[in-house]
Amino acid sequence: MHADFSFYAIAIPAVILLGLSKGGLAGVGMAATPMLATVVPPLQAAAIIFPILLVQDAITIYAYRYTWDRRNLIMMLPGSVVGVVLAYLMASHVSDAAILLTIGIVTIAFALLQFVRRIPKEVQVKPGLVGGLLCGAASGFTSMIANAGSPPFQMYVMPQRMPPTLFVGTSVVFFGVTNYFKLVPFILLGQFDRSTLITTAMLMPLATVSTYAGVWLIRRISSEKFYPLINMLLFAVGVQLLWSGVRGFGWV
Repeated sequence: MHADFSFYAIAIPAVILLGLSKGGLAGVGMAATPMLATVVPPLQAAAIIFPILLVQDAITIYAYRYTWDRRNLIMMLPGSVVGVVLAYLMASHVSDAAILLTIGIVTIAFALLQFVRRIPKEVQVKPGLVGGLLCGAASGFTSMIANAGSPPFQMYVMPQRMPPTLFVGTSVVFFGVTNYFKLVPFILLGQFDRSTLITTAMLMPLATVSTYAGVWLIRRISSEKFYPLINMLLFAVGVQLLWSGVRGFGWV
């Protein structure tokens, strides 16, 4: 258990961001683990965050239990499972920095394309099977390696222009299933010691309240405001991933 002020000064805003992300502001929660990693070792940061994710997944899946798109999940979840398995098997052979750098560049490019591209709001791009499997696999892989699964998922789903609650509900179920599937590899990594779990339990109430706040907010935002907001968050996440990759290579 951590008792110093500096840890909680970082942990509290990180957990709030994680809760808002799980509630619907997709992407902002990706900052949580890197923020914690500034005050504790990266693996320990991930271990503190992961049980919180599982509880938040249960809350949000219940909150959106009637609002998710079956077709997208059927197309993406098989790929996600394959991606998680590949990431676990290849963890020692894949550079985190290379993955973060690549995803960051692709994410920024996609976000910029959405800024300049004008799709009428009544036009909805139909999801394709191959794209769903590939984006699902990329999302599962990057979620397992670097907790960065949101960009591939958003790249596939955003052009479909779903209503905000349907978009978020589909995301919630997709990442909930993916995270619970990741539980076994995390246990095998041996990161869940007593001190870590006590710290997680202390942060859990704040994470729960923040998750409900995110759900409340998303249900009160229009599509016209939702998609530009999500795209700005996606761009910010891309910049963060790019920077993390650059630092990982030791270029700065």
